[in-house]
Amino acid sequence: MRITTNEVKQAARLARLEVIDEELEDLTEQLDRILGYIDKLNELNTDGISPTSHAVEMKNAFREDKVLPSLSQQEALANCPSRNDEAFIVPKVI
Repeated sequence: MRITTNEVKQAARLARLEVIDEELEDLTEQLDRILGYIDKLNELNTDGISPTSHAVEMKNAFREDKVLPSLSQQEALANCPSRNDEAFIVPKVI
């Protein structure tokens, strides 16, 4: 076993998760299998393979910023059901 029940308890405490004793064995076993899989992945030879963040090569996904005409304040507020002279009025959300 790569991980102990005490380590699982400690990780749960740090993550502020409540783990009951009945779940502890199953959780420890599941985390042990996950760590075992990671160990298996670490055995792969990745020399010469550059890290990627996209499946296909991308140079720049962003477009140039262009100033375009937009609505005036009065046009934007024209169809608003609730407004004052300068802004939308929306319900308070707390």
